Amino acid sequence: MVLLGSLINALGIAAGTLIGLLLTKIPDRIKETVMIAIGLSVSILGITMAFKSEDFFYVIVSLIAGAVIGEVLNLEEKLHAVGRWIERRMGKSKSGNIAEGFVTATLIFVIGAMAIVGALDSGLRGDHSVLMTKAMIDGFTSAVLASTLGIGVLLSAIPVLLYEGAIALLAGVIQSSIEEKLLSSLISEMTAAGGVMILAIGLNMLQIKAIRVANLLPALPVIILLVTIQHYFF
Repeated sequence: MVLLGSLINALGIAAGTLIGLLLTKIPDRIKETVMIAIGLSVSILGITMAFKSEDFFYVIVSLIAGAVIGEVLNLEEKLHAVGRWIERRMGKSKSGNIAEGFVTATLIFVIGAMAIVGALDSGLRGDHSVLMTKAMIDGFTSAVLASTLGIGVLLSAIPVLLYEGAIALLAGVIQSSIEEKLLSSLISEMTAAGGVMILAIGLNMLQIKAIRVANLLPALPVIILLVTIQHYFF
């Protein structure tokens, strides 16, 4: 089953969130320290991912261009609007900050090499081991996030399933249309650009700087375009 890995990943996030919701009654002092620990860990993860780049120039250019596009489209506000729409129907007092939980968790779980490589393995070889491993990691992370950000973390399972599922279903097309060397470069540079965004999420969690991370998402298609042009013409 091509989508098995994606489904397990989404279920892992859902299960982790439900476990995390059982921990929401812990003292605020502990929640604050836990959030700092998460922020520090996420920041280090982002830095590690950023070093995957083979030429950071493309990452810088893509982030600048992506930021301009994202601000024009105001993607951050649109994502938060979805969360607020759900909040109005579920009752924020019962569900926590759904918008923040949804946006933060979605960006953490979707951005990164494991999602892409794992989905490709699922689609091409029926090997779901990478996504199963990611499911365990995301499940633990979602439990910790849900304990502080609430049920909005659960909603991130939907874009994760759609994103990884789409890659898995299109894996054959991707393999046949993209050279192996180019695909490897694309994954490296997308991971690096995503790492910068993950670092930004960490800074948000640490309340060091309020960064509209979702408005940086257009950097990913931009870096795909730049790396492809570099591969074929330079």
